[in-house]
Amino acid sequence: MYISKSFIPILKNNPSEAKIKSHQLMLRVGMIKQSSAGIYSWLPLGFKVMKKIEQIVREEQNKIGAQEILMPTIQPSDIWKESGRYDDYGDEMLRIKDRQGREMLYGPTNEELVTDIFRSSVKSYKSLPQLLYHIQWKFRDEVRPRFGIMRGREFYMKDAYSFDVNDEDATFSYNKFFFSYLKTFKRLELSAIPMAADTGPIGGNLSHEFIILADTGESKIFTDKRVFDLGSEGTVLDRQSLQDLRKKYEQYYAVADEKFNKNEFEEKVSEENRLITKGIEVGHIFYFGDKYSKALNAAVDLPGGKKDFVKMGSYGIGVSRLVGAIIEAKYDQKDEIMKWPFSVAPYELAIIPMINKNDTSALDKANKLFKHFESKNIDTIIDDMDENLSSKIKKFNLIGVPYQIILGKNSEDNLLANSLVPTSEKVIEPSVQVTQSKTTILKGIVVDAISNKPVGAKIILTDNKQHKEVATFTSNSITGKFLLSLPSGRNYGIAVEKTAAHGIQILAQGDTKQSPLKSITSSISEDDA
Repeated sequence: MYISKSFIPILKNNPSEAKIKSHQLMLRVGMIKQSSAGIYSWLPLGFKVMKKIEQIVREEQNKIGAQEILMPTIQPSDIWKESGRYDDYGDEMLRIKDRQGREMLYGPTNEELVTDIFRSSVKSYKSLPQLLYHIQWKFRDEVRPRFGIMRGREFYMKDAYSFDVNDEDATFSYNKFFFSYLKTFKRLELSAIPMAADTGPIGGNLSHEFIILADTGESKIFTDKRVFDLGSEGTVLDRQSLQDLRKKYEQYYAVADEKFNKNEFEEKVSEENRLITKGIEVGHIFYFGDKYSKALNAAVDLPGGKKDFVKMGSYGIGVSRLVGAIIEAKYDQKDEIMKWPFSVAPYELAIIPMINKNDTSALDKANKLFKHFESKNIDTIIDDMDENLSSKIKKFNLIGVPYQIILGKNSEDNLLANSLVPTSEKVIEPSVQVTQSKTTILKGIVVDAISNKPVGAKIILTDNKQHKEVATFTSNSITGKFLLSLPSGRNYGIAVEKTAAHGIQILAQGDTKQSPLKSITSSISEDDA
């Protein structure tokens, strides 16, 4: 894909109407275009990011046994009147009539509709539990839409629903989603903290919202700093393990402003561990028992001929909101650098040939290199525009392409590794030549030798045969990850500067054991590496 053929309408400056980082960047790099107040068209860059986030959300839902369905955006009013929420929901609900005069609505949420689906199909406790989810557009007529997609009227959301026979089983389902959300946000490289929350108009008596720290957040949060050291490692999908995970988080005080109690905060959290800041809600889970099942008569047959209403929960993630949340967390506004996680970046790699009207050799090399990375399923774009190098690098830093390859006419014939320049790191124009020989993609991560946490560090690549240094590069400062492309048939040594307190080591990704990597031979396969 050439950038000249791509629909990427980049603006020179931040739009004056945008007040927060995510809104500014998404308009400036052409990720979205406003259609009306709080409603946006998603253009190619923004749509790609959102769909990649959607896929990660989907994969983590599937891992806990949830099944995907798709419910319509337009719902009949009858089921909402049956639940009692049609009149209670308020002006945020967009109410319409079809040509037959039937009252309809644009769904703001789906508790009623999914319960109607369940009650018509499931009759016995033997069919429980059921975990159903869909990813669909929602509409809430916000009185004052603002901050771009962060507080829009139309938004893309994953909402899931659990159906269980009793409270104990329902808590198990609730904890599955609790775990799934922690895994989802970790894959998106977000530190999302589960906090006790009010149930609001959804109802129920158990709720957690997942919040990331951001100065532009609308939620004021009060928490114990130690909660940020927790994780879900070692947790498995059984009742005790999941309950222990939730208890591990709940031992530390963490609430949004509507649940805040000053005396309780000061009693439970020492002064040095208190954190008062703002955050963005990126997920919310609820357990509400039989609130909807009783109103909508969703009951199942029990042993002994009895019937009882099923116990339900709902679980939401704002997929479109996550695009903005990631920007708020990772965009360096001062230097105009967007640090997308590699997994959701609009492009994973940009190839930047030095364009000369009288010499197309660099572009020819770029085309060959593009085919190479395309065969490795690396999402790549070529900058074929007649611009100076600094402008091109600035452009891809702004878009947020994690790696950049710079090609000149005097590129060497033997090494691609030099060319992989992480976005936001110091850019050194490499000498790179694309050859016809086979190459190997090597992915790795640099971690602290004791804590096993990822770190950014200088990595040195040496040619073991010639006993000389051939390249230096830097792992990602947040994830510790790096990516190399090496010509076949040569043996390399790999070392890392000892910058961490306990020493650091390199682990090869793709190895399930993630053993330390001391040397590499470029003839090995990617999976073997």
